[in-house]
Formats: sequence, structure tokens, C-alpha cells
Amino acid sequence: MILRDIMTPISETLITGDTLGRAVILMKQFKINVVPVVTKQDELYGVFTRTSLSDMIISGGQSNDSIDPYVVRDVVTLNDTTPYREVESLVKQSHVGTGIVIDQHLKPIGLFTKTDMISALFEQTKSLSHMLEQILDSSHLGAIMTDEHSTIIYSNEQAKQFLNKEELDGLCSLEFFPEVENGMVKQVQMEGNHFIVRASNFDRELNEKGYILFMQDVSEVEEMASELKTVQGLKGLLDKAMEHAYDGIVMVNKKGNIQMVSPPLCELFSIDRNKAMRKHVNEVFPQLNLLSVFQSQHAEVSDFLEIKGIKYIVNRIPIVQDNEVIGAIGKVTYRQIDDVKKVFKKLELMENQVDYYKEQLKQKDSSRFRWEQIITRDENMKKLVRTATKAAKGLSTILIRGESGTGKELFAHSIHSSSGRQLKPLVTVNCAAIPEQLLESEFFGYEDGAFTGAAHKGKIGKFDLANGGTLFLDEIGDMSLSLQAKMLRVLQEKEFYRVGGTSRVNVDVRIVAATNQPLEDLVAEGKFREDLYYRLNVISLQIPPLRDRPNDIERLIEHFMESFNSIIGTSVTAVKNDALTYMKSYHWPGNVRELSNVMERAMTFAESGQIQKEDLPEYMLRSIEESRYAQKETRMDYEWEAIEKALAKSSGNKSKAAEILGISRSSLYEKLKKYS
Repeated sequence: MILRDIMTPISETLITGDTLGRAVILMKQFKINVVPVVTKQDELYGVFTRTSLSDMIISGGQSNDSIDPYVVRDVVTLNDTTPYREVESLVKQSHVGTGIVIDQHLKPIGLFTKTDMISALFEQTKSLSHMLEQILDSSHLGAIMTDEHSTIIYSNEQAKQFLNKEELDGLCSLEFFPEVENGMVKQVQMEGNHFIVRASNFDRELNEKGYILFMQDVSEVEEMASELKTVQGLKGLLDKAMEHAYDGIVMVNKKGNIQMVSPPLCELFSIDRNKAMRKHVNEVFPQLNLLSVFQSQHAEVSDFLEIKGIKYIVNRIPIVQDNEVIGAIGKVTYRQIDDVKKVFKKLELMENQVDYYKEQLKQKDSSRFRWEQIITRDENMKKLVRTATKAAKGLSTILIRGESGTGKELFAHSIHSSSGRQLKPLVTVNCAAIPEQLLESEFFGYEDGAFTGAAHKGKIGKFDLANGGTLFLDEIGDMSLSLQAKMLRVLQEKEFYRVGGTSRVNVDVRIVAATNQPLEDLVAEGKFREDLYYRLNVISLQIPPLRDRPNDIERLIEHFMESFNSIIGTSVTAVKNDALTYMKSYHWPGNVRELSNVMERAMTFAESGQIQKEDLPEYMLRSIEESRYAQKETRMDYEWEAIEKALAKSSGNKSKAAEILGISRSSLYEKLKKYS
């Protein structure tokens, strides 16, 4: 119930400047003591009350005099959608007899008085009393209410049947139940009826207490208990079946709230089973679209869906009772059973072929990566990405540093894809992979007949191919000194000569270089030109190794799990705690590339759908064990050194040495025995 339902509606109001005569007409017409007064803009200005009317008449006011000086401005307003309980609270606290009810546009639409409140309260009380009687009659419970003297003041028909009385009101309850006390529960046999009585007291006026007694047929209780036991047994069996179900199962009621869900389904979607229970299925598993069968009332099978790289299908089954859908079951099939596996393999083969040709077409002389493909939670890495994104917008040469496997190529591609040259070619040259004698011709191309074996019509080089775009020089530290000199000229003059050629070729190329070597040391050793180093090192980006980004390890594991599930057709959903602990402890000398390789291997060998410690490479496990042993040896060395110093300081007095070390004397003796 809201205020609009219990207010006194009004269809007309006074306007500032209205006369006493119009005020009298409205009060008489609507039989009200208060009339809202609004401005010409329809905003509430105040109220004109019967007291205002009396004051105006006493002061000699005429019918055509303005009411404005007598308008009461202190007005209590209530929104028409205010709930009944809130209205009740406001009325108790307010000193004003009448409130003005306004709509959402702040326009007065009614009045609310304490008389309205009393009427509403009376109606609600009658309604509640009627509902209570209906509930009691339909519950098969006998109900008796007594006053403080145990005299029955209310009884329903069921109570009269239990006690074989045509009328109970006015009788003493002690006649039937001699020992009544609060919280009493007892079985009673009377006139062939066998029932259970429950008693509780309630507060009456003047701190007096009466009793409420409920009676229920014993046979009904026994039948309910038997049914409950049967249902509990069935539920136990169903719970066991759900726990050991090979695929995912979820069951919802007619409201769409989850009643049961199997562990494999929660594992697939990385959902906490306890948190999923009783929640709406669209909130927890929106991908399943389970509620669609409530309209169709027919079982459905979804198309192929995907999560974490795992393909799955959903069987949606309505639960129908008396031609009404009272719930639904969702069966999610994702394990690679024979029939489904064949379908998956065919689909994946076709998808991989299509993706391959699309990727080949898309990636020819273009960047393959974007910034969003850099997976990180590390704040320093995020800052580096922001810096690189800004640097990408300019034209300056960029030098990317980092250990092997940290993602230097990924950064280079992302720089090109977010630069103004993204529609132009990105050409990659691995300076370490091309033989030194071919590097010059690869970079600058050659003319017809430039050397023995040269192509008949000559060949253009990487600089020609990258003209207008970006040239990515990977492993720049492996470039020969002779080629470094020519590279410096191209960077400075923007021109070069092809091998065997005599004409200059002008190019517009942005250089992005990468190295895992310390170029400063190579410069000091005379293996890298200092002038080229400064020409390349305009903007330097240092990518941190994976061991300095421990927070990224678990995030990258999730990423590779999803990726490899799709690529190699596995259904791995998680990494067990023991394996995860080892992976977090490992120092990852091969960085992200090594982590990718380890994940691919582990997912290939994982048999239970989860990666275990045994699925990790042997060299990795051995390295971690050796590291732990070395740490233990180091701790023991430090401990013995501390004991020696304490003994020396105390001149061999073990009690004083123990005091210096902050340990008990018995602990010191144990450690001395341990170190012999």
C-alpha cells in the first residue's frame, strides 16, 4: 500500500492572488479544511486553512480580497508513492494535522490527514485479520487465543472440531489443557482425536499476557515426517549423482533460482559452488540461456559455445507439471566423449583452416599484435605499456631491451599497430638468423648481376619493403660492424645504395630495434658502434623479466590455458595448488616464452582436467628443489655463524650465549648437537 491509495484526492487548487470568495467555494465544494496554493508556474506555494479563513474574516476581509497574506507557508509535503510504513512513521512524528500529497512533477494532487491514517489503519487491520483467518482455515491447524485469565477469546472451526465443541469462545482453556505454559509442546488424545498442542504467550494491554495454542493432527505430522525422510533420501542420492556427474548439470526452480549444481560445471566456469546456490541462473550462468525453455516448454540443444578455449553444448530441459513449467535442467556437455569429440575435431579443423588463411591474408606485411594482447597485472609493466603507447604516436627510433622470451616482438608489433603508420608495412629482420654475408643484400637489395648467383632482375631489400612503414630489427646486437656503418648512414640520410648499384634510393622508414644484449658493454668492447647506439637509443623501453613480475604468472597461466584449450583440443580447467606453488617458485629464465611452452606440455599430459605437479617438466621440478636446498643450507650457515659469535661474546658461557641469541638454553643445546 502506498500514499496514493489512502489520500483524499483534490482536482483543483488555489493560485497566488486568488480571492477569499474562491477559497470559500473550494472548501465548501470539496468539504475540506485545507486547500493547496500554487504559483502561476504550478509550484506549491503554501496552504489556505480554515484557520486562515477565520483570521481573514475577523480582520474584515471581503470576498474579492487576495488570500496571499493569510497563506501558511510551513507545509509538509509527501510523495504519492511513499510506502504506507513510512507514512505511518511520519504521521507519528509530525505536529501538522494535514500533509499535501505531490506527484513526481511536484504538483499537489491530494491531502493526507490523520483521519485518513486511522481509516487506512482500520482497513489494513480488517484485511490482515481476514487473511489470518483464511491462513488458519486452510492450514488444517486448530487455533485458540486466550486472555490473561485463560478465557478463550478466539477459536477457529478446526479447533472446535478437535475438541468436539460447537462454541469455544468464553470457555476456560484450562478445562481442556490444565497445564499451559509458554513453549509447551505435548500430545493430547481427546474424544477420539489425537493431536499435538503447541502453546506460546503474547503481550496484551497493561503488560498482561495471553496464550495462543495451535493444534495439529498427529497423523499429518507423521505423514509429513515420513515424506520428508523420503525426500531427504532422494536428495542425498541426487547430490551424490551431481557430485560424480561426468559433465556439468544445473537445476533451477520456477523462479530461475539455482537449486542444484554439479562441481564439474562450477569448475568449467570458475564459479564457487556455495556462492552459486539459490542465486538466479542468469546471474551465475548467463551463457546457458536456460530460461528460454520456460516459454517454449520444449527441450532444446544449443549451438557450439566456448569458454577458456573449451567447446561445449547445452541441453536445456524443462520440468513440466500439470502443463506448467516448474523448473528446468541444464546439461552441459564438454568432455571429449567419442561422438562429440569427432564433431569437435571436424569443427576445429575447419575453423583452424579458415583462421589460418584469414591470418595469413591479414598478417602479410602487417602487425599481428595489439596492446590489449599484453597480459599483465604488474604496475611497472602497465606503466611501460602506457609509455610505449605514447612513444608509438611519434616518429622517433625506439630501442626495446629485455631478456629472451619477455615479449620484445609483441611490443614492436603493438607499437606499429598504434602508430600513424599502421596501414603501411611492418617488416621484421632477425639480425641473428641471417648469415652475415647476406645481411647487406637483405637490407638494401641488389642490382642485376651484382654477384654470382644473384637473381636475373635483381631484388629489393627490407628497407624498400618497409618504405612508409616500420622496420623491426630484432637482435640488433648481432649485426656486423661493417653493416652497422651503412645502417647509420640510412638512419641519418634516409637514403642508401643497393648492392652493385650506383643510384641512391630514398626511403621513409621508422626503426624499432630490439636486443637481449647489453649494448653499452658491446660499445665498450668495440663490438657495436657508439654513434649507432646513440642513434638507436632515442627512446628506450626495458621489459622486465617474468621473475620480477610474480603477479603476472597466475594471470598468464589462465591466458595460456584458454588459448591452448582451443589450439590443441584439451579440456583443462584449472591448475592444482601443488603445481601452482611450484610454478610461482620457479625463476623462469626463459620468461613468458618458457611459461607458454611449459603450459602447452603440462596441458597435453594432464589427465584429470587439472594440471598437477607431475605434469610439469622434470628440469623445472629439479631446479626448484635444488634452489630450496641451497636456501636451507644458507640459513643453516647464518644460524651457526650467529651461535659462534654469541659463544665468543659470552666466553663460552652457554646460558649467556642463549640469552644473547634470545632462545632458551635447551634450544641452544639442541642446535649445538645439530651442528656437532
